[in-house]
Amino acid sequence: MSALDDARTLFTRLTGRDPEGVWSAPGRVNLIGEHTDYNEGFVLPFAIPHRTFAAAGARDDHRIRVTSTFATEPVEVALAELDALFPTHRQAQDPSGSEPAVPEWSAYVLGVAWALQLAAPDAARRGVDIAIASDVPVGAGLSSSAAIEGAVASALNDLWSLGLDPVTLAQVGRRAENEAVGAPTGIMDQMASMLGRADAATFIDCRSLDTESVPTGFTAEGLEVLVIDTRVSHSHSTGGYRERRDACERGAALLGIPSLRDASEADLPRAAELMDDVTFRRVRHVITENQRVLDTVRVLGADGPRAIGDLLVASHASMRDDFEISVPELDLAVQTALEQGAVGARMTGGGFGGAAIALVERDGVDRIADAVTRAFADAGFGAPHVFTVHPSDGPRRDA
Repeated sequence: MSALDDARTLFTRLTGRDPEGVWSAPGRVNLIGEHTDYNEGFVLPFAIPHRTFAAAGARDDHRIRVTSTFATEPVEVALAELDALFPTHRQAQDPSGSEPAVPEWSAYVLGVAWALQLAAPDAARRGVDIAIASDVPVGAGLSSSAAIEGAVASALNDLWSLGLDPVTLAQVGRRAENEAVGAPTGIMDQMASMLGRADAATFIDCRSLDTESVPTGFTAEGLEVLVIDTRVSHSHSTGGYRERRDACERGAALLGIPSLRDASEADLPRAAELMDDVTFRRVRHVITENQRVLDTVRVLGADGPRAIGDLLVASHASMRDDFEISVPELDLAVQTALEQGAVGARMTGGGFGGAAIALVERDGVDRIADAVTRAFADAGFGAPHVFTVHPSDGPRRDA
């Protein structure tokens, strides 16, 4: 069965009735612009065909019950309890080391309901049942979390007649992830999911939230985006992500600016004098990555997608050497794809595992996928999951 059918079936099993509807939202691939979003910088992601589905229906009380295909038991709370639940849970766990108040998977769903209550405090709400199923690979750096948030936000926006626009729903998803789940992410993932368009990437100014749809030209040029999921799982709520964010904030403070968005490559010599080596390299990645995003938008419009390969490669080198968020599997995936003739390749997502992407000729997909799989086997790594994606549309109601 499809993930849509799984969500509908799971809802019926949970409630004994059909859902009022099924809503979905996509995962995303970030073409370029990593760890720039929470620095109020620039990013260029696109939504992918892989989606998370939320089958939902109203209840006759004021409780919310959620379940998913990757949970053993449903989680149920009163809507009025959400305010008390998440200010504690947002720390992931309290200093005594006790377990979080709800399982992490359910915090993405319940956190959206909580954040919607804050975004539209005067709206009337009924209780709701929600069942989640997804075909977005979890832990691959393709933002399975933002897909959950987008699907649930879209469902509740309709069921509760909130009338919120896509950007506001993206902000709701980010708040849920930051404060309910405890992952210190920026807003790129939610914006990419909510604003996806077929055959285009979404250029996002993460300070103003201004966006522009940027045609990629991949299809017309006979190119495919190959995703190489290393199956090395990662989690944004663990320490490595937080440490990188803290370093960026420390670097901005040393430069005397609100965020690294306000710095340019001309500031790098002064930054080198002010900062320890690690902080400087973190800062250098963000500053140069912002410029690479702007250059990629310009090059796509002027010269087409075959001309962006060097920018993708430079981005990966910066994440590997300056931000230090790559892993051997990602480096091998990128190296092998480039050796086999990819136009460009880089890791994508928050790092510490997840996936790489390679921009490849359509007739070279199978050859490069086979070469990467062989290289992983030769290195003693587990087999990667390799597949193609294309820029796709954002949230929708499927049933």
